[in-house]
Amino acid sequence: MEFNTLWKPITVGDMHLPHLLVMAPMTRNRANDDGTVDDHSALYYSQRASMGLLISEGTQPSLEGQGYLKSPGIYTQDHIEAWRQVTEAVHEKGGKFFIQLMHAGRMNHPENTSDHHQGVAPSAIAPENGHIFTAEGMKPVPAPRELTVEEIESTIEDFRKAAKAAIEAGADGVEIHGANGYLIHEFLGENSNLRTDQFGGTVENKARFAIEVAKAIVDEIGSEKVGFRISPYTDFSTIDEGQDGVAIYDYLTKELNKLHLAYLHVLYTGREDILTNIRNNWDNVLIVNRMGRPFEKLDYDIKNGQADMASIGAWALANPDFISRVKQGAELNEPDGKTFFGGGDEGYIDYPTLDEQK
Repeated sequence: MEFNTLWKPITVGDMHLPHLLVMAPMTRNRANDDGTVDDHSALYYSQRASMGLLISEGTQPSLEGQGYLKSPGIYTQDHIEAWRQVTEAVHEKGGKFFIQLMHAGRMNHPENTSDHHQGVAPSAIAPENGHIFTAEGMKPVPAPRELTVEEIESTIEDFRKAAKAAIEAGADGVEIHGANGYLIHEFLGENSNLRTDQFGGTVENKARFAIEVAKAIVDEIGSEKVGFRISPYTDFSTIDEGQDGVAIYDYLTKELNKLHLAYLHVLYTGREDILTNIRNNWDNVLIVNRMGRPFEKLDYDIKNGQADMASIGAWALANPDFISRVKQGAELNEPDGKTFFGGGDEGYIDYPTLDEQK
């Protein structure tokens, strides 16, 4: 398959990219205990630099934002220096690199963090049937602590500082993680946000935290260096937006559009009506990650005008030379799900390229 629609340049923010594919953010749980990434992470990302724009794994903007074992941070000088190894390695190979800022919110277990903190959330509600991996195996997610208004404002500042740190580390920008059941997404949920103050209740109030985070980061590093990710009605998180969901994403995307962000990144979860509405609301670059699509529909949303770019997850994880393989019509490596999270080099930096296989 030639996929001729994919091989044309595009401008995203202040970046000029060679094609319309993006490496999606993927959790790998291979950071050091202090949240620093190492030279293996630099190799992993630089191997995939031909993807053009690479979005990092979720990276906590503060210690409080950590919920998982061995997830990276971007809030200390050591984190900055460590990420600089990654950004320099990607840039040397001609790629662009965004660091995804992810506050885990209630998706936390105290055993996973150095200070054993309780998770925080808009309301003190544990995710229904929520489980999380710990060093002792899977455990139920405990109830979080409800954030005060003052703490919410402080968390917004944490995002701002983390964005500044990401740019200092050499990143081309940041993606705000407003999806997949983490803190920003929790403010949007009917079953996760029961607040009655300015951060809950109405559509506008539920979306306020997401918008204020975006505004703070735009103010700090510029709109051309900021992307935002959402996952409306995703079926693999613990968030249910309820009957307000359509209105929430309509309002949220219209308000984010006013900020002139570099891109909006949508995890498609089966709601074609919402995707169409977002497309109509969004003036800049729209990236769609249509999980589970067959390979022959790699360019489906671009061909149909529903997206400007498509993000690739597991295919990019297992194929450091994914772009070359697609262009040549070559067979792809199969991703090994057993090595997605944690561990060492296996399933991380050892997937072979076509040249290595030959």
